[in-house]
Amino acid sequence: MSLICEKIVKTYSGKEVLHDVSLELKESRIYGLIGRNGAGKTTLLSILTAQNPTTSGTVSLDGQPVWENRRSLARLCFSRELNANAESGLAAMKAKEYLRIASTYYEDWDKEMEQKLVKLFDLNVKKKMGKMSKGMLSMITIIVALCSKAPYTFLDEPVAGLDVVAREQFYKLLLEEYAASGRTFVISTHIIEEAADILEEVIILHDGKVILEGDTQTFVDSACYVSGKAEEVDAATAGLETHHPETIGRSKGVTVFLKPGQQVDETRDVSVQPVSLQRAFVALCGEEEAK
Repeated sequence: MSLICEKIVKTYSGKEVLHDVSLELKESRIYGLIGRNGAGKTTLLSILTAQNPTTSGTVSLDGQPVWENRRSLARLCFSRELNANAESGLAAMKAKEYLRIASTYYEDWDKEMEQKLVKLFDLNVKKKMGKMSKGMLSMITIIVALCSKAPYTFLDEPVAGLDVVAREQFYKLLLEEYAASGRTFVISTHIIEEAADILEEVIILHDGKVILEGDTQTFVDSACYVSGKAEEVDAATAGLETHHPETIGRSKGVTVFLKPGQQVDETRDVSVQPVSLQRAFVALCGEEEAK
């Protein structure tokens, strides 16, 4: 079973926000969807889960369309950031009522897990959602995602507002559920470093286009940071794919992405250091700020 989107285009008010996006999300994977603000991440997730129609292109699960298809929808969960301000219809709703309504959408909802997580997060479910902090609302989205038991579960900024202890709890719970169920999870987050170790696959969305999709470790291992005197760095990286140059006086640093068989010329007087997923992402998508 796999979730496939082909040539997805989405336009709002004449502006194209997703451009010819094609992806295959396989079962039993943890994917990370990362991109800058406005890249189109939430729009893409809402389309993949049939909460938003495409302008053109198709989305299918196990060969069946997801749009207005009850069988496909039953296997999908999109748990997104909750807006419970005064103008929102959620503001006056108690958390327990929200969870009760959510449970009716998923035939495999795990009530026992719900009770366990409510206790673990010390969540007051009798409290109105409009009175809850951002962190508490994030706890609710996490409970919905995990308890839905949906084979394909998408989480949009699940740790927003959570303190470091709660974030660690979330990642532990996610890995435990993944190991026990083999569900596919797609996580969109700006806190890349914390999530990096659990993301098996990474999808980078930039300006509405997928610019990278693949194994996270392979991607990170292909990158390195080369620094030294500018002329030495230029000589050591000649002919290689370089990004995000940083120059201070006569010194220079640059992130290099190596293709199979390529290497930095370390006979030059340069320092070559490994990079993190976050730094590799910034190198690909942050050049506008570096110039």
